[in-house]
Amino acid sequence: MKKILLVLVSSFFLGCTSTTGVQLSFEDDKSNAIRAHYQNYLNNDMDGLKSLWSPDLKVYLNSTESISLEELEVLLQAQHATFSPIKMSWGSEGKTDVGQWVETASYPPGPSNEALTVTQTWFNWIATSKLTGETIKMPAHISFVWGADGKISEEYHMYDTKEMIAAIEASEKARKE
Repeated sequence: MKKILLVLVSSFFLGCTSTTGVQLSFEDDKSNAIRAHYQNYLNNDMDGLKSLWSPDLKVYLNSTESISLEELEVLLQAQHATFSPIKMSWGSEGKTDVGQWVETASYPPGPSNEALTVTQTWFNWIATSKLTGETIKMPAHISFVWGADGKISEEYHMYDTKEMIAAIEASEKARKE
């Protein structure tokens, strides 16, 4: 009987605690905005990309030091000058390729943070060098932090750029020769 009473009392207290926590979604406005943002990237539509970026955008490329919006634009233009086609792929063999895995998490305020909304993405970046015909495939993870204005305020890019940068440098060298 004591055990039943303990379970009932525990259930009451647990039922009364706040269940507000992280909210995860896949088909919300922000997730869909990132899917459109990626389509702008694949189409080399810089104006489309800029429409979602905050003017004060901070981009972290495998670093704790941010690069400027201008530096990001130069890198994206170099990618499109060096590679064609560029694809983004996510899916297991025999399953539907969704292009990118996209999810948006809204985090409540905590003892060391304000409320925050982040869209996280995972995909394989696949691109073929126009110079050599070699195809690069690298797993990528990019997180987008949303500002109060509904625009991307920060991006965190996490992937190994060694092969990409080597191909861009080789392409630039060949253009100069």
